[in-house]
Amino acid sequence: MATTLKQLVAFCNELLMPEKYRDYCPNGLQVEGRQEISKIVTGVTASQALLDAAVERQADLVLVHHGYFWKGEPEPVTGIKKRRLKTLLSNDISLLAYHLPLDGHPELGNNAQLAERFDIEITGGLEPENPLSIGLTGRLVTPLSVEQFGAKISASMEREALHIAGGPAQIKTVGWCSGAAQGYIDKAAAQGLDAYISGEISEPTVHNARELGIHYFSAGHHATERYGVQALAERLVAEFDIEHEFVDIDNPV
Repeated sequence: MATTLKQLVAFCNELLMPEKYRDYCPNGLQVEGRQEISKIVTGVTASQALLDAAVERQADLVLVHHGYFWKGEPEPVTGIKKRRLKTLLSNDISLLAYHLPLDGHPELGNNAQLAERFDIEITGGLEPENPLSIGLTGRLVTPLSVEQFGAKISASMEREALHIAGGPAQIKTVGWCSGAAQGYIDKAAAQGLDAYISGEISEPTVHNARELGIHYFSAGHHATERYGVQALAERLVAEFDIEHEFVDIDNPV
């Protein structure tokens, strides 16, 4: 029940094709640890709490959506950054992170996984002209009232979704994008969709929803990005016969 770090990283890179995305961080292997991998821990963000959980569980590798080395962040290895990197390096644990490639993958991505949970048939992208469109559009398998759809989102995400009313009484067509993608509401409205879902909301989103005539649901940044890493990890388990454990570090955002 083991594989090599090189094999695992190569498999992920071939599957997710990070070189095709213009991202805000490096995708792939961010911190190199031991070369033999038998157990991985996954989570949304490589926080100190997740790293401590990985050490406790004797993981060889941590796989996350939000890793390190973001554009524009301070470069010195001090404070939080020092403590996090020291935890990984002193325990010989690798850190593997995929951001936009894990949002956009057509099967394992966060947005594809949300479609399954919300019972949406995917029909296209929020940016039809972009073959790598992260956000998606779709049609509900069964049309729902606004109240029913809001309840479905809340139950699926295990948290109360924030709803801003702006569209029709019944929802048939939806656009969505996980995380901090509230700005895509204009693209959803331009396609005449009944509702738009993202993780986070900002102040202008409320006015946009009302004035554009589209329902908006904020389902949580963390909550909407829990599923891509788990789907990817289960693919790795099937391919390499390794152990996997998802650790959900609670985040109300």
